[in-house]
Amino acid sequence: MKSILLVDDSKAVRMVGKKVMTALGFTQIIEAEHGQQALEKIWENPKLDAILLDWNMPIMDGLTFLKELRNLELAKQPIVVMCTTENDFSHISQAMEAGADEYIMKPFTEDIIREKFIETGLLSA
Repeated sequence: MKSILLVDDSKAVRMVGKKVMTALGFTQIIEAEHGQQALEKIWENPKLDAILLDWNMPIMDGLTFLKELRNLELAKQPIVVMCTTENDFSHISQAMEAGADEYIMKPFTEDIIREKFIETGLLSA
């Protein structure tokens, strides 16, 4: 059973993400609208396999959430894929330095997500 947390302030993006994750075989799909809510979901589900994370959100942005997440003492840190419209080198560099495992641009497709999850070892080819 693979589990994922979708963190995005757009309900439409979470809806599309949920459809893609179901197609990729994820059986537990949890949603959060912003980083603060995502932290709460982490405490409720400390063994998540992955997080698909937006950057620009109210209350707590994705980069702040990522830094907080990587400082948590969890039994297993989830794979984090940033999924955002921020596509310049500075943003990509900041995300990777903060602990992102991969980085993709919106809009995303099932094929792009699958490829990144295979690269991180989350899914097999």
